[in-house]
Amino acid sequence: MTEALNAVDAAIHSRMSTRAFLPKAVPRSTLEHLLEIASRAPSGTNTQPWKVYVLQGASRDSLADKVCAAHDAIRANPELAAEYREEYDYYPEKWVSPYIDRRRENGWGLYGLLGIGKGDKDKMHAQHQRNYRFFDAPVGLMFTLDRVMGRGSLVDYGMFMQNIMVAARGHGLHTCPQAAWNGFAKIILPHVGAGDDEMLVCGMALGYADETALVNTFRTPRVSQQAFTTWLE
Repeated sequence: MTEALNAVDAAIHSRMSTRAFLPKAVPRSTLEHLLEIASRAPSGTNTQPWKVYVLQGASRDSLADKVCAAHDAIRANPELAAEYREEYDYYPEKWVSPYIDRRRENGWGLYGLLGIGKGDKDKMHAQHQRNYRFFDAPVGLMFTLDRVMGRGSLVDYGMFMQNIMVAARGHGLHTCPQAAWNGFAKIILPHVGAGDDEMLVCGMALGYADETALVNTFRTPRVSQQAFTTWLE
């Protein structure tokens, strides 16, 4: 039992947002197993609201091309951004401390590691666009939710996705959950064949990490549990 508990802790602790993957294929049987395990996530009244679209090969590459083209077009003409809206607010409309401080620390920590300066818009754009190539991961996942469901289903979804990410570690795989796709739902949903009643929750890259990539040495800090816990007796 101790060994099993340590394995769970190690999987959680070693999970990271991986931003460079090897082209090594992931067996379909492994993907099916991860999704089956993840489905044991709890959900309110057992609604199990998740819907998953798995992109590999030509379907993955074609979607990446479409979204990268849209991303480039927005950069050339910022007014086009109005055509690409997230269906739900992933981030707050107004940032306040300590969240804005953590966001900045994360952004500039990553960019600093990669040698991207504050005013280097070309390199920023290129790095951001890596999201839309799934960071070269061979597997891209798109998660959708029926619009009829309430906000509580997003809580359920988070637990389902965490199950995928932790279980992936047990198979030597890494992941990167990606809200960056959300604004391009009008391209993504028709591409994957989602119904008109579905909304995009987010995407995820999955595969074998490139352990030699500088970007994968980046680790985000965490505040101690004392900072967010109140004990009542």
